[in-house]
Amino acid sequence: MADTPKNGKGGDSVYQRDPGGNPPGHDHHDRETLGETRVQAYWRDNLRLLFGLLAVWFLVSFGCGILFVEPLNAFMLGGFPLGFWFAQQGSIFVFVVLIFVYCWRMKKIERRHGVDDDD
Repeated sequence: MADTPKNGKGGDSVYQRDPGGNPPGHDHHDRETLGETRVQAYWRDNLRLLFGLLAVWFLVSFGCGILFVEPLNAFMLGGFPLGFWFAQQGSIFVFVVLIFVYCWRMKKIERRHGVDDDD
C-alpha cells in the first residue's frame, strides 16, 4: 500500500501508514517525530545489524559446526574436539552473546535516530 503524506505535501514530511504497510508501521509517537527519510535510515541500520549478526551466527553454527569441523577437531576444548564443541555447545553460547550484542547495538541505533524509550 502506498504511503500518504499526513500534511498533504511531498518531501520529508511525516507519513501516516495504512494498516499492513511496509516497512513496519510505528506507533503514534514515531509518526509525530520522525520523517520518512529518518524512518528509512533507522530501518536500514536495524536490518544491517540484524543481517550482520545472523551472518556471524551462521558462520559459527554452520561453518564451525559442520563445514570446518575437521580442521577444528585438531584442537581440544574441555577434553572435546573443538569442532564437536561448536556443534554441541559453541553455537548456542554464541547465539546468547549475539542476543546481548543486538540489545546493546539497538539501544545505540535507537538513540541515534531519536526513537529510544530511555528519556
